[in-house]
Amino acid sequence: MLQSAGVLSLAAALPSIGNAQSNLRGVTLRVATYKGGHKTLLEAAGLAQTPYQIEWKEFNSGVQHIESINADALDFGSGSEIPAVFAAKAKASVKVVAVYHEDLNNQATLAQKDSAIYKVADLRGRRVGYVRGTTSHLYLYQQLKEAGLSFDDIKPVNLSPADGLSAFARGDIDAWAIYGYNGQLARTRHGARILKTAVGYLSGNFLIYANPKAVQDVQRQAALADLLQRLQKAYVWSNANFLDYAKAQSAQTRVPVGDLVEIYNNRSQNSSVQAVSDKAVLSHQRVAEAFQSMGVLEGSADVRPLWDKTFNRYLGGTA
Repeated sequence: MLQSAGVLSLAAALPSIGNAQSNLRGVTLRVATYKGGHKTLLEAAGLAQTPYQIEWKEFNSGVQHIESINADALDFGSGSEIPAVFAAKAKASVKVVAVYHEDLNNQATLAQKDSAIYKVADLRGRRVGYVRGTTSHLYLYQQLKEAGLSFDDIKPVNLSPADGLSAFARGDIDAWAIYGYNGQLARTRHGARILKTAVGYLSGNFLIYANPKAVQDVQRQAALADLLQRLQKAYVWSNANFLDYAKAQSAQTRVPVGDLVEIYNNRSQNSSVQAVSDKAVLSHQRVAEAFQSMGVLEGSADVRPLWDKTFNRYLGGTA
């Protein structure tokens, strides 16, 4: 598959990993992916052939990525800002080495199509599904607070995304704070209405986690730098070739191509991989403070020690 001009120009603008690549044949990176995630993206973009070996592991949550890194069973993972807040609190052995920006319009608080719920304030006394300890928990808390409500004013129901979709389809919950494919299915299959998206409530930052031992190892560090550059190029490619990427995702997730394309067409922003920045660290700290205010995080957590700028020069950032 041909790479776009945007990918080629990006490659020219960034420093190369250089001769280190020729010495990576004996290196194996243990890399976590979500179904239809980074592995699928690299393959679809024609960037999956690396000068080192990748042992892919499929996990469903950022918590699992961080737990595996902390146990030295993984070198590279990803997830939202939230699992890393609890990692900071626990002083887990993990580093945040880059940020990727994702769409926020596919994270939303939904209402049943025939309900009398038209705004967040109407959720008072209603059964509202969400996923505890995730982005849906955070933006629902913030939306309620803005409307003068709290979790005490609703009937919160903690459900996995799959269980939440089933509950919503049965009418067991009146509203649902959810993200990703399941929210799209609630809208297209069950007529769910969007009360509010997460735009303005979440940063859109998703974090790339790395094993500190891999970051400190010369050869694995070079492999990680190469992988990060490949992902950065692959996201540029996906923005210009989303139909091709949607077809590849659909083959893995069984989500219809049309639904994936609709998510893309309604996106709040393009996807991208970016270097560590002070702004991203501050955003992460604010998430930690929000979870402390919610009573989910006991005591404070300083996220700053997690962040590592080792790979900034390969991603167009500053040291």
